[in-house]
Amino acid sequence: MTRVLSPVSGRVVGLAGVPDPVFAQAMVGPGTAVDPERGPGQAIAPVTGKIVKLHPHAYVVVDEEGHGVLVHLGIDTVKLKGEGFDLLVGEGDQVVSGQPVVGWNPAVIEAGGRSPVCAVVALDAGADALSDVVESGEVTKGAELFTWS
Repeated sequence: MTRVLSPVSGRVVGLAGVPDPVFAQAMVGPGTAVDPERGPGQAIAPVTGKIVKLHPHAYVVVDEEGHGVLVHLGIDTVKLKGEGFDLLVGEGDQVVSGQPVVGWNPAVIEAGGRSPVCAVVALDAGADALSDVVESGEVTKGAELFTWS
């Protein structure tokens, strides 16, 4: 059983609240999403494991059970080519849940006309693999978003 934590503090909007059909329709996988607090901060590792993919706007951590969790910071943020993001770890690094991975400022993302909503997705998981998925309400960074069995 993997406990997946919120990478940021903010308001949970669920995947349906992501202004991108690929995430909103769970094409990447099931999960949830958080509309982050505005202002500078750090997105954390949602699980303990290895950083297998690291881009300024997105990262994937795979835990010891082989569960890959994607954290996508904002929508269309790939077009920023890393501007406004600060990588705090490297691809291949081992991280512990709660460890800062990327520094960023959601307010700057929003000021640039993009949504700062963060999708947190269970890669290669069936919808029935997740339980206790948080779909709404306020969440603090490091609080549980869902469990993955």
